[in-house]
Parts: sequence; structure tokens; C-alpha cells
Amino acid sequence: MSTTGYASSATPVSLVPHRLFGWLAMLWVGSQLTIGYMVAPVLFASLDRVVAGGIAAQLFRLEGIVGVVCGVLLLGLSNLLTRRGAAGYRRLRWVLAIMLLCVLIGYFALQPFMNALRVQAMSAGMDVASSPYASRFGLLHGVSSLFYLVQSLLGAWLVWLLPSARAAGLVQRAESAPR
Repeated sequence: MSTTGYASSATPVSLVPHRLFGWLAMLWVGSQLTIGYMVAPVLFASLDRVVAGGIAAQLFRLEGIVGVVCGVLLLGLSNLLTRRGAAGYRRLRWVLAIMLLCVLIGYFALQPFMNALRVQAMSAGMDVASSPYASRFGLLHGVSSLFYLVQSLLGAWLVWLLPSARAAGLVQRAESAPR
């Protein structure tokens, strides 16, 4: 199949933004689910808690950057596709905006405080779990985990709602296409 379809019998429409949207959504949601629900648990089951926590913090920091980049690009693509008449992307903008907000709060508001508590504990010669900062770290970790869960559920919903090219109005059925 070529990269163009027909929204009307005379107007060719590029499928590249639609396909890029699906690829970016897959990248963002897939990496988030993999790191949060597979890699991090394996790290903590296999390594010392301090080492696992340090590696997990680095992975979640990278995931935060992936989330911001993908979120901004997906919002831009959803606006572009909506303006081109692909109404299926209109409702996705709210899901994307809330997911992006979760990333910004979780990774760029809560994580720096958690990292600061970890560094303070390490400078005192102990890990954060056995430090005086343990309860504050635990609270921040719980709130951060809640934002991550909400973002994960919204990500699964985003992938579920992804419109096909035909459903988005970018491609007509073969029988109605011009010959």
C-alpha cells in the first residue's frame, strides 16, 4: 500500500503523520510499561536495593525525557491530523495532555526531590531506606508511583483508541476510491 490514501475522491492525504503517530505512541507506551513493570522489578529482585534504586532512577529519568518528547510530538501530530479532518484524533488530545502532565509532575517535579533525599542519605553514609529521610522518600515514591500508574493506564487506553487510517477518515474503501 502506498503512503497516500484519499479522504475524498479528489484530495490525496499523506498517511505519514498517522503512521508516525502510531509509532510514537507505541514507543512511549511500550517503553513506559517495559521499564516500570518489567525492568524495575527485575532490578530490585536481582540487585542490592541501593544499586537497583540508582539504576532505576536513571532509567526513569530517561523515560521522562522520552515521555516529554513523544508527548509533545504526539500532541502536535494529533492537532495536525484533526485539522486535516481525522476526527478520531480529537479525543486523543486530552489523553495525551494528561499523560504529559503526569510525566512532568512525576519525573520533573517529584523525582528531583527523591534524588535529593537519596543524595542526602548517601552523604550521611546510609541508604535512603534506613535514613531519617525514609518516610518522606516513601511518601514521594508513593505519589510518583500513582502518577506512573495513571499514565500507564492512560497509555493503554491511548493505544486502544488509536484509529485506523480508514476509521480516521484518511482512506476510503477500495470500492469507493476513484478508478
